[in-house]
Amino acid sequence: MKYMLLIYLDEKAITDAQRDQCYETGHFLDTAPLYPTSTATSVRVQDGKRVVTDGPFAETREQLGGFFMINAKDLDEAIDIAGRIPAGRWGTVEIRPVIEVEGLPST
Repeated sequence: MKYMLLIYLDEKAITDAQRDQCYETGHFLDTAPLYPTSTATSVRVQDGKRVVTDGPFAETREQLGGFFMINAKDLDEAIDIAGRIPAGRWGTVEIRPVIEVEGLPST
């Protein structure tokens, strides 16, 4: 089963070397770190009109820093894999099962 591991942390709390350690765990299908929240743009639709603002959706202590897409036999294995991601020491790794949608283009 596919799981997405969402990495939340204070984007200023880790060094580049610590960030690089996050890419050394196995079972990965895909991964993508994100640029800092200062580069974010948020879009909402209010009364049928698009409202675009600079910055992230919400001000929080931890920010979404990126994700890992993994293959695991079950949630227990996904938890084990998430526990080996070094970013979990400085933030939170949220585990979400991925809904497989038939007919979508594959990469």
